[in-house]
Amino acid sequence: MQTRTIAIVGAGFSGTAAAVHLLRGDVSPPTHVVLINRSGPTARGVAYGTRSDSHVLNVPAARMSAFPDDEESFLRFARLHDPSIVAGSFAPRRLYGQYLEQILHTAEREATTATLEHYVGEAKAISVVPDGESARITFADGRHLHAERVILALGNYAPANPPIGDTTFFESPRYVRDPWMRGALGVVAKDDSVLYIGTGLTTIDIALELRNRGVRGTMNAVSRRGLLPQPHRSPGAPPSHAHLPPDIFEKPATAREYLRAVREHVRRLAAQGVDWREVIGSLRPVTPQLWDRLSTTERARFLRHLRPYWEVHRHRVAPEPAAAFMQMVQDGQIIVHAGRITRFDVDDDYVDVTLRPRGSCETKMVRVAWVINCTGPDSNLRTLRDPLLDSLQQNGLVRPDPLALGLDTSDELALLDTNGTPSRVLYHVGPFLKSRYWEATAVPELRVHAARAAQAVLNSLRIAK
Repeated sequence: MQTRTIAIVGAGFSGTAAAVHLLRGDVSPPTHVVLINRSGPTARGVAYGTRSDSHVLNVPAARMSAFPDDEESFLRFARLHDPSIVAGSFAPRRLYGQYLEQILHTAEREATTATLEHYVGEAKAISVVPDGESARITFADGRHLHAERVILALGNYAPANPPIGDTTFFESPRYVRDPWMRGALGVVAKDDSVLYIGTGLTTIDIALELRNRGVRGTMNAVSRRGLLPQPHRSPGAPPSHAHLPPDIFEKPATAREYLRAVREHVRRLAAQGVDWREVIGSLRPVTPQLWDRLSTTERARFLRHLRPYWEVHRHRVAPEPAAAFMQMVQDGQIIVHAGRITRFDVDDDYVDVTLRPRGSCETKMVRVAWVINCTGPDSNLRTLRDPLLDSLQQNGLVRPDPLALGLDTSDELALLDTNGTPSRVLYHVGPFLKSRYWEATAVPELRVHAARAAQAVLNSLRIAK
């Protein structure tokens, strides 16, 4: 019986989880799973490749299992390494990377009709063969790989440069576009001042990392509204999912009506002593349905007006780093600005950043040694300039969504081509699913998507045999 090859491009959480499900699946005919990693250790990615003690998970340990049907998988693993970890603990990210490595090794060892190959290389192009039943992957070094099915699990890309008129500053050595790039923070000396573009989770991570490295200079952080992520409760408690606004599906499908329903329900429950986090947690399982009800116009309205408020309440920070960051704010080491950057002027030693505070026509200037982009990953395929994604778009094999959130897919997570036709060969799992589900960046959602993508691929091979 001929062995079928399934290639997975990307070996972070989404790619590793998909590989695990393929190896554990009921496979007929036998399959050879090729897990392709550009560089670095498999099963780490950007999020879990960190070695910093200040970087902890932003989800309690009891919610970080890679398996939708085994909620305590990670918690059991974590307690073997550190018995003090409990369900509500926010474990180190490096420990989660070790967990992903372990479940992958276990799945490989226990697989009966599937094999795994670790492949290091940078995929530059993918083409579908003329019969439409397989694909050819071309790598940067000229190698090629043929596969009957391909799962794109590309993960997160570097942040987009902020929109300003003069873009020459972005070529300056005083600008760090991607703070997660290996060695990117090594340029910051202990007495240097810094400006972070963004006030979200990445800013907290980077500020605490620099503090741990002994950086004593003043740190500025700027975003349009100056909002900071809300902290989780301590200890972290799993949401009950029993506090969904009762009439939210009966209201018109608009961003304004959703907001009104949530606010009213939060106020009602607050009078009963119920924390607002319970409402946000109850929205999580139904967010894809709520998102699906919105028209493109209403989705755009949500992104323009409500997204920052949703992000700081939905994507919360673990209590310990939240407290450490706020202590830096209170001590005056971190200054948070609400406003826009209008200009960068750079010389050999400093960057003069011109800010327009929110609600003001005046500007002010902040002088720093370094500008670090902490706005979060870019998802606009039209501007990413990634060779693989460019190739897929040029060949008409993928279709970016109209709001620049990611890629369009079918219900089975097959990629849609420019005509809206689902591919028989190419599938996707990862953050670019935000365009379809909105929730596609955290483990509790990505693990479900990874399992679905793996099952859809296996089903398609059974049909094709």
